[in-house]
Amino acid sequence: MTGVPTLRTARLVLRQARWDDLDSVHRVMSDPRAMRYWSRPEHATVEETRQWLGFLVDQAEDSRDWLVERNGEVIGKAGAWKVPEVGFILHPDHWGEGLAHEAMAAVIAHLEAEWPDLPALTAEADPRNVACLRLLAKLGFQETHRVERTLLWKDEWCDSVHLVRPRQA
Repeated sequence: MTGVPTLRTARLVLRQARWDDLDSVHRVMSDPRAMRYWSRPEHATVEETRQWLGFLVDQAEDSRDWLVERNGEVIGKAGAWKVPEVGFILHPDHWGEGLAHEAMAAVIAHLEAEWPDLPALTAEADPRNVACLRLLAKLGFQETHRVERTLLWKDEWCDSVHLVRPRQA
């Protein structure tokens, strides 16, 4: 893939990752608060983040992931690691400001424009992540089902809520 287009919102720039983003991305991915409901625990080393960042720098054809930048600072990631499944993460210093909603609204609009035949977007979340579920509901996602013990996070089994957002008319 040659790259994802830059998306701009009122307060954010969503752009493709670069290798020189490593330190900023590690700041997000190494924060235990940000990673509490992620698919894996916080990154213990910069090398772990480097490996993860590689998937954003050299994205697969069915991926559309953006780094979220505010005032020139990388504060998170939003997008689809594999279309149609979307997700997001922000550093906790930027929670509660509507930034994840702003980023994801731009991502959803772009994905629906780029894939006009895509019938729906999907998401998966830990049922304890109330803020994430609230945000997804505001974006039009509806719960389809729950599955127990889907992810071993450190030494704890976690459940999953699966959601879908049908294409908006």
